[in-house]
Amino acid sequence: MKATWHDGNRVDLLENGDTYFPRVFEAIRAARSEVIIETFILFEDKVGNALLEVLVEASRRGVSVDMTVDGYGSPEFSGAYLDKLREAGVRFRVFDPRRRFLGLRTNLFRRLHRKIVVIDACIAFVGGINFSVDQLDEHGAEAKQDYAVEVEGPAVARIHAAARKLIGVAPGRRMRSAKSMEAPGRGDCDEAGSARVAFVQRDNGRHTGDIEWHYRVAIRAARKRVLIANAYFLPGYRLLRALRDAARRGVDVCLILQGHPDMPWVTAATRSLYRYLLPAGVRILEYCRRPLHGKVAVVDGRWSTVGSSNLDPLSLWLNLEANVLVEDEHFATCLRDRLTTLAREHCQPVSRDGTDAGGFWSPLLGVLVFHVMRHAPRIARWLPAHAPRLKKVAPTEPDEAMDRHDAPSPADPRSG
Repeated sequence: MKATWHDGNRVDLLENGDTYFPRVFEAIRAARSEVIIETFILFEDKVGNALLEVLVEASRRGVSVDMTVDGYGSPEFSGAYLDKLREAGVRFRVFDPRRRFLGLRTNLFRRLHRKIVVIDACIAFVGGINFSVDQLDEHGAEAKQDYAVEVEGPAVARIHAAARKLIGVAPGRRMRSAKSMEAPGRGDCDEAGSARVAFVQRDNGRHTGDIEWHYRVAIRAARKRVLIANAYFLPGYRLLRALRDAARRGVDVCLILQGHPDMPWVTAATRSLYRYLLPAGVRILEYCRRPLHGKVAVVDGRWSTVGSSNLDPLSLWLNLEANVLVEDEHFATCLRDRLTTLAREHCQPVSRDGTDAGGFWSPLLGVLVFHVMRHAPRIARWLPAHAPRLKKVAPTEPDEAMDRHDAPSPADPRSG
């Protein structure tokens, strides 16, 4: 579970798509040899089309381009979209594609939920931001509040190795064992800064609990402050206990959680936890301006994490996830200041008894939902399972292209 740390990295915090997309597109335009992209959601909207154009341009000038989307999170794509990619030489794959049964998606578990972009094995982007217009401020009240990091330096080797491992499987074949993922990347990146960085992931092989384990270690070691902002908060019992124990020993523990619920039943389950955390002194704030999609944390002004992993059963037990850990005071201060501003300007504090946030409303229902969701992944493991696979996508015929009225909109309530 212990991560491999790398010194000498530059790490920049990117907040929301308005900052993230220009930086990613700029890096792709400057790529010399290779671009690898993984995303949970990609839509054929303003953002998806802009990504298409920069990838096509890069591939046409000789850059190797691979893009993988999740079969649950992303819709089918039009023939025109796929044709442009194919003609330019872009390799486009779908992770765990499954046919619908009675109109319902059947690939509910083991999703490719991580969001990774790697350029020339030396610059990487990791976080929670998908390629869709709902990550832009112009989307209005439903625009998602989110974060990612840009990393340059020796730590990118691990991120590159993980991305290459995923696409190193021939289309239609089962994924290789997780052990082969341990091989490092090219590792030829010069030092670019002073940050110490580690890449951690959650898979269904050797790294099933790594991300949650690192959260717990950081919280147990906290001496002054723990600040967590997470969109879907239903962690394991040990992490909850670590938060409560930290608050009881005098650590300022503050959680920024969803106050603009896109899935009310999940929010009800989360609020059932308030009666456990609030009496111990944990402060809880609900972000109410728009949907919270971030998955970030700062501990003691030194340790930080940014990534794709929610603190919920899907992310901690089933999905493929990726987070970056950073040990750097400057970066931690930057992230803490952004979250502090968010808390001050757009969050509603939850009172000690939790009643103002509905924390004690219908407590039985909330507790029931929480325990069902916590144990659902264990149950899912006993169901008939399948090994996720990659499929290289060929263009569809025009008359087979998906009816755009059936396409999920960027505002779909999906844990992305």
